[in-house]
Amino acid sequence: MQRSESGGEGGATATTLAIGQGWRVVDILCTSGPQDRPFEERHGGGSISIVMEGTFVYRSDSGSSLMAAGALLLGNPGRNYECSHHHGEGDHCLSFQFEPELFDRLAIEAGIIDRGSQVNRVPPVSALAPITTRAMLARGGNDCWEDVAFDLAASALETAAQTSRSRVPLAADWGRVSEVIRGMEASIDSPHPLGDLAAEARMSNYHFLRTFKAMTGVTPHQWLLRARLRDAAQRLVATNSPVTSIALDVGFDDLSNFIRSFRAEFGASPSRYRASA
Repeated sequence: MQRSESGGEGGATATTLAIGQGWRVVDILCTSGPQDRPFEERHGGGSISIVMEGTFVYRSDSGSSLMAAGALLLGNPGRNYECSHHHGEGDHCLSFQFEPELFDRLAIEAGIIDRGSQVNRVPPVSALAPITTRAMLARGGNDCWEDVAFDLAASALETAAQTSRSRVPLAADWGRVSEVIRGMEASIDSPHPLGDLAAEARMSNYHFLRTFKAMTGVTPHQWLLRARLRDAAQRLVATNSPVTSIALDVGFDDLSNFIRSFRAEFGASPSRYRASA
């Protein structure tokens, strides 16, 4: 994701992967960083975007949220928003975009009546792991984009309807937690004890744990576990590597623990998941 050494300004490149009646799927690669000034934009339609890499702060009238790998960004039609990269350069998102009328209908069917109270981020919860991983794998051309788009929309909006807002972290915490997440993302196969992460963020263990969960919706352990499992799921489909090798490569020391965790996240054993995919 790093921009070239030309010294130019950062920006976003959007590539349309699929398009249908009232919806489209766009791959968005952003190279903006701390030196780039954020500016306000407006959502033309509704969108649900999977953050695949990087971190950034998303601000709308629903509040500010730290977006990190695995999270879903929910964009409301006609609403203004701003993305900033004060704490690191670049991000990569897979965005499912819907025309306003279609998105409104999907939101109502999901139980979201008051659009003003809708959250702008859904954390990487276990219930969404199968569909978000399926969406990321669809980039390889082995799935029906329309099915994925509507399945993801229904699941994400239903989860959003049940999600309450967390407390607002202090301004100084945004950068610290973002740096920790980027470090974890760069080495998900390494152990990341809570004490080490808290020390890196210059916080006490308890304060770091509360702040991390308030900003991401999950604990550091849950974030790392799900990052490893998403990586494993993609490797199972994209490669012929043995299950044991994949488990070790993504950071599991114990095969039985990997199989148990994978089954809990995706509803199937690694071997069955590979066969069905």
